[in-house]
Amino acid sequence: MDATRLLEQDHQTVEQLFARFEGVEDTDEKGPIVDEIIQELSIHATIEEEVFYPAVREATGDEGMVEHSLEEHQEVKELLKDIDGMMPSDPAFHAKVQAVIADVREHVEEEEGEMFPKFREAISTADLEEIGQQLEQAKGRAPTRPHPMAPNTPPGNKVAGRPAAAMDKLKDKLQGRESA
Repeated sequence: MDATRLLEQDHQTVEQLFARFEGVEDTDEKGPIVDEIIQELSIHATIEEEVFYPAVREATGDEGMVEHSLEEHQEVKELLKDIDGMMPSDPAFHAKVQAVIADVREHVEEEEGEMFPKFREAISTADLEEIGQQLEQAKGRAPTRPHPMAPNTPPGNKVAGRPAAAMDKLKDKLQGRESA
């Protein structure tokens, strides 16, 4: 699958989780939805940072666009780290999740409206497919929780990501969360 289409599917998955969160009144039901949001966004950010953004940087030469996206990722990872393990009954929980939702929706709009078209124009269809395969493979080894202190660019993120993913998957199993 083409890299941008794969990432758009991820965006749709996350948007569906946001809609579920916003549609639920019962605080106890919000916790498991937020766990899924954390997992999906953590995996998505990792694969973009490891595979997609370096390819965008190389193909378009637009350093500013990539740096802006990395800054947005960092903000969301910090919020997700705050939320991870927070009780849904905590007064700050709902506000922090709403901040994540707003930030991610803005980020998705920028990616799909500016970055993806620019990238598609700068790269061949075959390369788009190859990068899509690399993204899919990266999902299986990506951390399932946010790590805002970890590097967000290669090679540091690739080195730090593998042990973080192993620890996350163990923690997920111990806490009864489903791993991706």
